[in-house]
Amino acid sequence: MSKITPERAVSEGLNRGLSNRHIQLLAIGGAIGTGLFMGSGKTISVAGPSVIFVYMIIGFMLFFVMRAMGELLLSNLNYKTFSDFAGDLLGPWAGFFTGWTYWFCWVVTGVADVVAIAGYADTLWPGIPMWIPGLATILILLALNLPTVKAFGEVEFWFALIKILAILALIVTGLVMVFSGFTSSAGTASFTNLWQHGGLFPKEFMGFVAGFQIAVFAFVGIELVGTAAAETKSPEKNLPKATNAIPVRVGLFYVGALIILMSVTPWTQFRAGHSPFIGMFSLAGLGAAATLVNLVVLTSAMSSANSGIYSTSRMVFGLAQEGDAPSVFARLSSRKVPQNALFLSCILLLSGVVLLYAGKDIGTAFDMVTTVSAVCFMFVWSIILASYLVFRRRRPELHAASSYRMPGGPVMVWVVYAFFVFLVWALTTQPDTLIALLVTPIWFAILFVAWFILRRSPVHQARIAAHADALREADKARVA
Repeated sequence: MSKITPERAVSEGLNRGLSNRHIQLLAIGGAIGTGLFMGSGKTISVAGPSVIFVYMIIGFMLFFVMRAMGELLLSNLNYKTFSDFAGDLLGPWAGFFTGWTYWFCWVVTGVADVVAIAGYADTLWPGIPMWIPGLATILILLALNLPTVKAFGEVEFWFALIKILAILALIVTGLVMVFSGFTSSAGTASFTNLWQHGGLFPKEFMGFVAGFQIAVFAFVGIELVGTAAAETKSPEKNLPKATNAIPVRVGLFYVGALIILMSVTPWTQFRAGHSPFIGMFSLAGLGAAATLVNLVVLTSAMSSANSGIYSTSRMVFGLAQEGDAPSVFARLSSRKVPQNALFLSCILLLSGVVLLYAGKDIGTAFDMVTTVSAVCFMFVWSIILASYLVFRRRRPELHAASSYRMPGGPVMVWVVYAFFVFLVWALTTQPDTLIALLVTPIWFAILFVAWFILRRSPVHQARIAAHADALREADKARVA
């Protein structure tokens, strides 16, 4: 397998232009997206107050995925992304499958964001043709990503900051409504609403299980800091900071916001396809604030799609460098940006515009694409954990020297794997998510055929042989 040298990274444009504030807000922005602002309406409606525990459990499990990724990236600063360490530790096939699946994940997520943006735009400007906001979104994303990586980091910094301020505003407003005994057609705002309408688990165990279906999509992008590793200043300091803050972010932005939402309005009045954030301000009679929040939520979807376009372009760029994608995608613009890879991703986002007219409604289209995305992200997270297990076995000296070890070690890896099996089972319990789950293997079948053909090339045969030789040398050294 070809080596990734620092000189090569610099010469090919992967400059470390993202500062600490960029990477911190990038991590938050990746973890807070359309799944929370739009998808939480469905999770609350199907799970009730137990959705609080759903988000806590998912956040807890993915924290260990992030810690495993962090230990691996910091074990070798020549790794650009997790696709690199997957290819290095598991073999060239893993780099190919992980890189392209992660690219596909973000394209599908971008499609979901385009669908969501069209829904928000229809609320702000009733009657607007859905293709207009969809196409405008794609053009704006392209314009945001063609400048330098520092420009992307700056844009995403402000996008993420807007999301954070919106959630904090919701929490503060909700607390005022609760403590002032605010009364509306929905009843009196009170923390007792959390358990007075059937208890914390009003729909029993299966309702609790159903909450995981859309909630897991809210966390896609949490690994985004791993994609930006090669363009981050002082990664040995900034990556741990971003990763360690995940539990606090989940507790405040997810759990805190959901507790407030269900305290102000009983969970029985939430429904899929409608943003609870907008609903709360409308309920309070703050029409202007509700409109402002609608704009903020639209910005959030733009932020998520913006992060996705960044990720896909860098992943395809890396794949093209290794011969896993056409060489045309390894070309850089005069500003050191992989513009051909950007154009590819933006063109594919046009399918989101088509999906708006093919589905029964926006909610159905959103559920379909988010399920496909969630399953593919679980595959990527699983590859990260598998790479960690191999890393522990084949490079124990690097693990021993690590200053940022994954807590729990291999035991927690298997706990998280068991949780992923539970998530897949949860997706089979509802008709809409089951259909999407059954469709997803088509993507992996396409990848298998592509790899079967590609691996026969002289370049890939050499990489496979080099990886096998490296494994034999590592085994000999370990035995000695």
